Amino acid sequence: MHRTLVAAAATAGLLAFSGAAQALTFNFSFTASTTVEQQQAFIQAGQRWSNLFTDPVTIDLTVGVDALGSGILASAGSRRVSYGYGDFRAALGADRTSADDFQAYSTLSAASSFSLLINRTSDNPNGSGSATPYIDTAGTNNQTINITASNAKAAGLNAGTGTLANCIGNCDAIIRFGNSFNWDYDVSNGIASNAYDFVGIAAHEIGHALGFVSGVDVLDGNAPPVNGPFSADQFTFVSSLDLFRYSALSTASGVIDFTADTRVKYFSINGGATVLAQFSTGRNFGDGQQASHWKDNLAIGIMDPTAGTGELLNITPYDVQALDVIGWNLATVVPEPATYALFGLGLLGITLRRRLGRRA
Repeated sequence: MHRTLVAAAATAGLLAFSGAAQALTFNFSFTASTTVEQQQAFIQAGQRWSNLFTDPVTIDLTVGVDALGSGILASAGSRRVSYGYGDFRAALGADRTSADDFQAYSTLSAASSFSLLINRTSDNPNGSGSATPYIDTAGTNNQTINITASNAKAAGLNAGTGTLANCIGNCDAIIRFGNSFNWDYDVSNGIASNAYDFVGIAAHEIGHALGFVSGVDVLDGNAPPVNGPFSADQFTFVSSLDLFRYSALSTASGVIDFTADTRVKYFSINGGATVLAQFSTGRNFGDGQQASHWKDNLAIGIMDPTAGTGELLNITPYDVQALDVIGWNLATVVPEPATYALFGLGLLGITLRRRLGRRA
């Protein structure tokens, strides 16, 4: 039986927005389903990111409101582009502006390929589809980086032009909001106890478009009994952020962790020696949340996988640090991640949490 490898999964006006000069700019195309209030809230979300990064690039986003799956607040799908690892590493090297950039870059393999810990492939030496991890050192998947078009622009790579299903014109990503939830569009006085933070969730979905994604979601969705198994070489979905994804097991072997299982995975910019923040580990074989997020319920950042009613969502130093090292350039000095613990105080008393979504 033929099986297809499935990538992880999303009339109008056009509005352009940017922050200060020499800053990230967004072109928002809103579908007819979005109200003026929703459009203005989304522009506020874009401004949050524009205030943080100086990359002189324009990101084309289509935004709409639609019926989504049960419990899904919002969903983002990005146009993806692939590059040879050597070319991508060179781009990151040329794009270094912060101390974290230099630290993270120094941990990358200087060869034209990289090694990784992987599992659930058809050529796993522990048995076809085995959950037992093994080190993969050679092949197409070790030589390819697959990233969002927005991330490519930030790194100074040619992202080309293109579109996605249901996009309006040229499109780097499409973002949809669920139409069955009670939304709060005004963050100035906090979030109502029975509503969700629209601006914060919009910023979350934009974060995915900017490059906060993981190819582990593809592996997690294409392993038996869900699908597959497929050979390791077919998983050419290692993202820029995956280059800084580690576990205790992978660190001991000097490689990144690209497995789908429940072991702790974390963000590190010094080869795994220091745990900065934990990642989610997979919808099917991990902790139940997409790997393209921080670990849930640890109050790490806006890229957490769920949000609750009454919860005010903020971009944190961890969110900024992750995007900084994959190609985005900081506009100002960002507080040390340790100071971020204060954000957790705002998460008390949350009564209901809903899943945020990502589609590649």
